[in-house]
Amino acid sequence: MRLYPKVIPAIAREVIQVLTKEGDIEVEPLRIADAEMDMAAVMREYLSAEERVNQATREALERRGLDQSKFNQVKREMADVRGFKMGEEGIEYVIDQMIEFLLISRNVEEVYSEDPVLRKKIYAIFRKHLDVDAELDREARARMKNIPEGTAEWEIEYARNIEHLKRVRGLI
Repeated sequence: MRLYPKVIPAIAREVIQVLTKEGDIEVEPLRIADAEMDMAAVMREYLSAEERVNQATREALERRGLDQSKFNQVKREMADVRGFKMGEEGIEYVIDQMIEFLLISRNVEEVYSEDPVLRKKIYAIFRKHLDVDAELDREARARMKNIPEGTAEWEIEYARNIEHLKRVRGLI
């Protein structure tokens, strides 16, 4: 799962709505927007930290004289050094941060549910919004049935289709 900046407001809104509606948290009606902004801030901070890791990775590649094909390997090294969680661990980290923020936020009156209950509900919301990569892959492949997979033409067309689908869905 990948966290896209454009889906952050929708995730934040749904987290507060679902948790409030199901009685897990209590938020005054006038503070709902502020609580949503709190949740969005946690996710944006994660993306900022990821961008710092990406920048450090680019600098390390340049210093070491490596090409972009080593980007993911060096990024994992940079993330480990900085204690940055990536992928599924990163989403779990963000959810933990959101739960912590719910507990200390002035915009949330009360938290009634235990952490595992909150984590499960928030994770379901994340899956709903972030599980788009597999869906994009399926849709892009369906559009390319007449091109043999593994060819240079297929690679180019696949990348073009993925970018088009992301634009259409507002992910980039």
